Amino acid sequence: MTLDKSQQKSSFLPMAIVAALFFILGFATWLNGSLMPYLKQILQLNPFQASLILFSFYIAVTFTALPSAWVIRKVGYKNGMALGMGIMMLAGLLFIPAAKTQIFGLFLCAQLVMGTGQTLLQTAVNPYVVRLGPEESAAARVSVMGILNKGAGVIAPLVFSALILDSFKDRIGTTLTQVQIDEMANSLVFPYLGMAIFIGVLALAVKKSPLPELSNEDEVAEHTDKGQIKAALSHPNLAFGVIALFVYVAVEVIAGDTIGTFALSLGVEHYGVMTSYTMVCMVLGYTLGIILIPRFISQPTALMISAILGLLLTLAILFGDNNSYVIANTLLVPFGGVALPDTLLFIAFLGLANAIVWPAVWPLALSGLGKLTSTGSALLIMGIAGGAFGPLFWGLTSSATDMGQQGGYMVMLPCYLFILFYAVKGHKMRHW
Repeated sequence: MTLDKSQQKSSFLPMAIVAALFFILGFATWLNGSLMPYLKQILQLNPFQASLILFSFYIAVTFTALPSAWVIRKVGYKNGMALGMGIMMLAGLLFIPAAKTQIFGLFLCAQLVMGTGQTLLQTAVNPYVVRLGPEESAAARVSVMGILNKGAGVIAPLVFSALILDSFKDRIGTTLTQVQIDEMANSLVFPYLGMAIFIGVLALAVKKSPLPELSNEDEVAEHTDKGQIKAALSHPNLAFGVIALFVYVAVEVIAGDTIGTFALSLGVEHYGVMTSYTMVCMVLGYTLGIILIPRFISQPTALMISAILGLLLTLAILFGDNNSYVIANTLLVPFGGVALPDTLLFIAFLGLANAIVWPAVWPLALSGLGKLTSTGSALLIMGIAGGAFGPLFWGLTSSATDMGQQGGYMVMLPCYLFILFYAVKGHKMRHW
């Protein structure tokens, strides 16, 4: 399929709107990296309790992925986008009573609602990237949207820090009085109110926009049929691919969203922007993937390199010295950067290892599925639930080991080992 010039012009505005939505999705997602240590400080949470902030956000995918597809079939893609943002706006408003009362359960509820809205928006917006434009250039559009999503992850912590954290950086590592806790909690009100208003206005704009409604003629409900699911899982490359994505999202979220909490435990002043370091590495990895795959290296080879790099960096984190600043003094300080412990930078470098796992696993997992491709896609999306359980196990391990939060990163070792197995053998298996 090719588009003439008039069709290309007509698709520019819809793609611009979709690009903005991908940026917002990334902004709201990676804001958790700053929110998690901030709430840990305000509510005096242990690592396991802090991990529930991420769990409540990502677990929404498990329960709402298939219902979101049903909603899209009923209301259409454009209305689905607007509805998803409406739910995200509601989540932003829920942070206000949560901050005022400092009830942990309300924060978790707000996170769950935010995850639900994100899932619906993701379900609605992703098909536009593929179907608004020539099929042969879909991969390029997906890559651009991925960079926008991760680029938002660079900006979100910086904005959070500028609006909220910078005023309270002198309180790191100190025992807070109730007056100070109230002041820090109340500082969340206006930023989240502003975000809710902005998302609400954008939802109305999308509702009134000239976004074309995608045809549902190719949409079938086969992914909800148990027989189709069983048939799809009879393909080992898909079954192992679902597990590979589950463990991948687990390590991606651990690397992106726990780095700030670990930095806080080390007394790092700028703990709120640590997620930005991981996201910069992910954008770099994404860009390298676009350049190198498949021109110079194959997808399985790229996946194998990613897994090995992830294993090496995890070992470096576990056995690293939190008082060593060799990497920062070599790469950051000479250029005006901040001196950070090597262990924190090893966590950030995981973004480089993680970046191309998602785009590499998808085609390998769906290979040979034929009519079961849509069913396989739905199952792969469910792998995002790894983002709920990865930080949870990190928190449990952190509380159970003598190494504290640094020891919690050992949960990534089996994850990268499985990704390595999938890269070497799992993706090749066509029969049990």
